[in-house]
Amino acid sequence: MQFQKGNKIEVCTKSEDEAWESYMDDFIGLRGFVTDPDNTINDPDALIEVSLQGKGTHRLPQDCLRLIV
Repeated sequence: MQFQKGNKIEVCTKSEDEAWESYMDDFIGLRGFVTDPDNTINDPDALIEVSLQGKGTHRLPQDCLRLIV
């Protein structure tokens, strides 16, 4: 799945990525949008920057995100 800037997303599950921190468990269920998908690298394993409603901007693994249409 390729994320693009402005995509609406939801943090739907805990990530299996080693970058996942325990404080990120509080993000599950939150919605927001992609602010920097890192299109230059376009690596599905790379972290992408998202802005989460009420929690600010964070770099999260892609496997915990789903697109909202």
